[in-house]
Amino acid sequence: MLEGFVPFPPELVARYRDRGYWRGRTLAQEFALALERFSDRTALIDGARHYRYADLDRLSDNLALNLLGLGLRPLDRVVLSLPNTAEFVILYLALQKIGCIPIAALVTHRYAELRQFVVLSQARACVYPAAHGDFHFGPVAERIAREAPSLSWRIALGEPGPGEHSLTRLIEEPAATSPSVLEALSIDSTDPCIFQLSGGTTGIPKLIPRTNEDYAYNSRVAAEVTLVDEDSVLLLVLPIAHNLPLACPGIQGFMFHGARVVLHGNTRPDEILALVEKHRVTHLKVVPALLIRLVNHPAAGNFDLSSVRLVQSGGQRMQPEVRARARRTFPQAFVQENFGMSEGLLMFVRKDDPEDVLLETCGRPVCEDDEVKLLDDEGREVSRGEVGELACRGPYTLRGYYGVPEYNAQRFTADGYYLSGDLLRLHRSGNYIVEGRKKDLINRGGEKISAEEVENLILMHPAVQNVACVPIPDEALGEKMCACVLLKPGEALTFEGLSAFLRGHEIAKFKLPERLEVFREFPLSTFGKISKKELGAMVVARMTGDSSCV
Repeated sequence: MLEGFVPFPPELVARYRDRGYWRGRTLAQEFALALERFSDRTALIDGARHYRYADLDRLSDNLALNLLGLGLRPLDRVVLSLPNTAEFVILYLALQKIGCIPIAALVTHRYAELRQFVVLSQARACVYPAAHGDFHFGPVAERIAREAPSLSWRIALGEPGPGEHSLTRLIEEPAATSPSVLEALSIDSTDPCIFQLSGGTTGIPKLIPRTNEDYAYNSRVAAEVTLVDEDSVLLLVLPIAHNLPLACPGIQGFMFHGARVVLHGNTRPDEILALVEKHRVTHLKVVPALLIRLVNHPAAGNFDLSSVRLVQSGGQRMQPEVRARARRTFPQAFVQENFGMSEGLLMFVRKDDPEDVLLETCGRPVCEDDEVKLLDDEGREVSRGEVGELACRGPYTLRGYYGVPEYNAQRFTADGYYLSGDLLRLHRSGNYIVEGRKKDLINRGGEKISAEEVENLILMHPAVQNVACVPIPDEALGEKMCACVLLKPGEALTFEGLSAFLRGHEIAKFKLPERLEVFREFPLSTFGKISKKELGAMVVARMTGDSSCV
């Protein structure tokens, strides 16, 4: 067993298998069934490149053997930072076949995040594009390799630099290793198959171990609730490594059914709508910010969108007006809200829910063995209809973050319930309503940003005495981040100066504050802490010109 991994208790493993949620198979074995059964069907489209299931099987086999030839072994961790390309899917399948654990980084992550992932996981390899936009990954990866002894292999998609291996060549060049080696590998179905990333409130992201069996079930049950069949066509424009596009039901759930996935590398509405028409897309995954852009696109009515059967929205609450517009734009589609987390639990509204339930709630759990409690600050269950912190456990919800026993002691109850930090209320229908969160996060268009992580960096600025990052409302993204600062005597700071300072720390661009407000003092709670709720209201008052609240 991997040191630092918290397994499911044996009695729950037996229970979940007895009830059919878990099948005693690795994720690679689940994929193998689909790759063989649907071998002649088109599985993946990436621009002009079309791949059958048989093609993905053959290419991922070859890549798996070449990765073994490099020296990778089962349970080795691999930081995977690729855009929405076919190579991501081929590599993901190959890593499952050799039992390596991909770490689901984003192509927008930079030195600060990638180094953290390598150090936290003791990763053996890092895979990235040679360049993405105007950013070149090679020098950053080389720098991390000098600082992290575990990192033995740097693999680039595109033209490799000194010391790098070419992902394209590893996929295409015939492997010297015998295919029989793959059959001889021993992979435990209860071991981790991926580390997803938490939106945790601390400055260091937490690694979420998802096991082979729980992650496969996660995708199967999500596919059932989202009405996936072998004729379904999914268009993926959200970052492919995120839990929603990858597994809810995502690539996994669609491939298990022999369905088709279309990949696209940007979120420009005209391109998305054209792809829907061209490929007769049946399923769209969006966050509300993207959906708003699609339904407000002036030329949306010029495209044939009648193929879309389901628009799946997650990441943040969808407003009723957005839902109404989406129904007009995609007249044949069920606009389905869901609430989920990379840690596990998924809630979906259902097609037969009454209209008021569809408009007011985020859904209900997808499995009858999803155990949900809403707790007060003392850990007691709240009365029906009252707001409480979501605590959950079940056949696809983690039992502990990787390698952080002290943190796990805070985030999990003694009987294994995960304390999510989300505030929910039970609706009379049995669905749930999201009422906010205890976690100090800014939800920027579905990307969860740790306020503490950014605050720690801003405190390093020589002009800053204290800082608090708070969410401010945004019509398109839901929330943006405002950095509220107290300056040292005689110092000054501009928004441009703060942005330049933070860029110098090489963090992902989406984490940069989009507003700066300077205060003489911060409002404090009765416990002497900064009242971020009051501070956020003061920022909004400044934005709207309401001086009575400032």
